[in-house]
Amino acid sequence: MEIERVGVVGSGTMGHGIAQVSAMSGFETVILDVKQEFLDGAMKRISSSLDKMVEKGKITKGVKDDTLVRIKTTLDYNDLAYCDIVIEAALEKPDVKGRVFRQLDSVCKRDAILATNTSSISIDEIAKFTKRPEKVVGMHFFNPVQVMKLVEVVKGKRTSDDVAQKVRELSEKMGKIPVIVNDAPGFVSNRVLMPMINEAVFALHEGVSTKEGIDSVMKLGANHPMGPLELADLVGLDVCLDIMNVLHSAFKDNKYRPCPLLAKMVKDGKLGRKTGEGFYRYK
Repeated sequence: MEIERVGVVGSGTMGHGIAQVSAMSGFETVILDVKQEFLDGAMKRISSSLDKMVEKGKITKGVKDDTLVRIKTTLDYNDLAYCDIVIEAALEKPDVKGRVFRQLDSVCKRDAILATNTSSISIDEIAKFTKRPEKVVGMHFFNPVQVMKLVEVVKGKRTSDDVAQKVRELSEKMGKIPVIVNDAPGFVSNRVLMPMINEAVFALHEGVSTKEGIDSVMKLGANHPMGPLELADLVGLDVCLDIMNVLHSAFKDNKYRPCPLLAKMVKDGKLGRKTGEGFYRYK
């Protein structure tokens, strides 16, 4: 089976970015979400992103127009029935992803690949919601999708080698660099990254230094392009908290306990760039 038609479930930060990259790579792309206003917002963000690329001379206006023509939006799961692969980019909640995969399994053609953009939840657990665990795979993109090159291709215990290879090839066609990893809590990226971010929040919480000081130490001393608190704001503090909760629950180890300050900021709605305020304020 050649992949020609791509479905994306979820039109948020990751979903609309995946859809844009898919369509720019020549794939017919369908985005599904639960409200039309979400889909309309996603299309505006995609168009704006493409406009900036045109202004910078990275693409022509013709490429922009062709990309937009390849993207369709829908509120109906049945419109994903003929997709060769569907990439789920819904909330990082096991119950939400379970509902999505149960629905996808019921409507998608039998040879369709069901991929998840989860950043920490077990592929094996997600696959349990389907009757095709061999076709369930992780396809973990990074934010911003249009810029970041890495895709973690995550194999569950029952993911077939053929499916992993097809997703690897698809990632390359999208201009990404795929790395195949085995299913484990947090995979590689977030198992390493999120505890570092969480520890930076603890350092702030305990008054070890200011947010600017903590970020400067890691940028100047560890050569990180962004400080951990700046990066947390970019990722979304709610996402960081969700991942830490997954790691804590999976490993039963208090070194993965989310910092109370992180939990409080999420409770207060200070989620980072997407809400205008996290550790820093944004216009």
